[in-house]
Amino acid sequence: MTPKLIIASNNRGKLREYAGLLDGCGFELVTPRDLGIDFNPAETGATYEENAAIKAEEAARISGLPALGDDSGIEVDALDGRPGLFSARYAGSGIFSDDIAESEQLRLLLDELIGVPDDRRTARFVCAIAIALPGGEMRFVRAEWPGHIGHETRGENGFGYDPLFIVPGYGGRTSAELPPDEKNRIGHRGLAAAKALDVLKELSREAGSG
Repeated sequence: MTPKLIIASNNRGKLREYAGLLDGCGFELVTPRDLGIDFNPAETGATYEENAAIKAEEAARISGLPALGDDSGIEVDALDGRPGLFSARYAGSGIFSDDIAESEQLRLLLDELIGVPDDRRTARFVCAIAIALPGGEMRFVRAEWPGHIGHETRGENGFGYDPLFIVPGYGGRTSAELPPDEKNRIGHRGLAAAKALDVLKELSREAGSG
C-alpha cells in the first residue's frame, strides 16, 4: 500500500503545483480537505522555515501522517524586503490583513513602487519546505528565485504575485506568462520541491523497508 503524505495547505493553486512537482515521490498526496480536517494554523514564525514547520507539525499531529508544509513570499529590495513573510496577507505600507483580496494586494504593491525605476525594482521569491514525521523528526529545504517587479500585471498562469514578477532571461515575461511546466522547473517552489522530492523518496524507501 502506498503511504500517504498530507500537504499542509488549503491553497488550491499551491496544491495543483505540488501534484506535479512531487510526482514519483513514493507517497500518495492528500490534503486536509480530503481527510475532513479543519486546518488553519496560526503562522506566527519569524522565518519561512518556522512557519513551514508550524504547518507541517500541525498537519502531522492531526492526521498521524507524514506532512509537508511550506512558506513562501516575495521580497522587494526597494521595500526593505517587504512583503516577505506577510506576502499572503499584505495590505501595503507595512500593514498586514487577512481580509484583502489577491488582486488588491497586487495593486497595493504596485502603488508602493510608483516612481521606483526598474534598476531598483529587484525582488526574489523565497520558498522553504518542512517535512514532518509523526514521531517528531523534521527535514528542511529552501530555494530562492531572483527577478524584478514589473509595472503592471500580465499573464493568466500561476497565482499570488506571479503576474508582477519579471523572470530574467525570458524576454520580459512575468512568471504568470510562463507555461506551468517551465515555471515549475525554474521557480522557487519547483526548486525547493526538487530538493524535497529527494527527501521524500528516501523516506518512502525507509517506510517500504520498515
